[in-house]
Amino acid sequence: MDFNAFLFGLSKAPVKVIAPSVDFGDYVSIDLSTNTKALKDFDTTCSNSWIVYINQYLQSRNKCIAFGGYLESRSIYNRSNYFNSKSALETRNIHLGIDLWCAAETPVLAAFDGVVHSFQDNTNHGDYGPTIILKHCIDNVEFYTLYGHLSRSSIKGLKENTYISDSQVIGYLGNASVNGDYAPHLHFQIIKNIEDNEGDYPGVSSQKNLAFYRDNCPDPNLVLKLY
Repeated sequence: MDFNAFLFGLSKAPVKVIAPSVDFGDYVSIDLSTNTKALKDFDTTCSNSWIVYINQYLQSRNKCIAFGGYLESRSIYNRSNYFNSKSALETRNIHLGIDLWCAAETPVLAAFDGVVHSFQDNTNHGDYGPTIILKHCIDNVEFYTLYGHLSRSSIKGLKENTYISDSQVIGYLGNASVNGDYAPHLHFQIIKNIEDNEGDYPGVSSQKNLAFYRDNCPDPNLVLKLY
């Protein structure tokens, strides 16, 4: 089965995973890769600087949500030992999801019908913070969606195997104090085979492991249809 074609065919319309009241016309793409000139003199170690940068980017374009990042190589991860390695090939800096940058406490929506697979507060510096993973089974095809950088209230009282309907609010974006020290945003990722992982799954790959993760974590834009 062509899994990418399966994902693309799940919906003719873009699937919304954040901010139900915000129109897609209020979205704008953003490039946060290592080659972005605007980031050359930018302090990527400071969440306050990230917040200013994202807010200015949105305000100058009169937009509400900035999106992008699939397979984007980023220098921001250099600030954390959680991603670094002595080997350049094993250093993790290639992003495996799509980020949607907007205000803290913005509602986060389930992409599809499913159940709560697992959840966890991932507290490493630069990690997801509170995270929810949903399990889906559509046309006998099982796969998973991950929602990272949520508020702590999003996982309070949550229970595994709880049924979730598509477009249901499952949580809210966290602020920098709980979301891994980033400007508020949702990390949305699709996972084919989650193996034994619970409440967490790599959202950033090394060059060494990229072939595996690119196959196991296809482009979320196949369902988001933002570009």
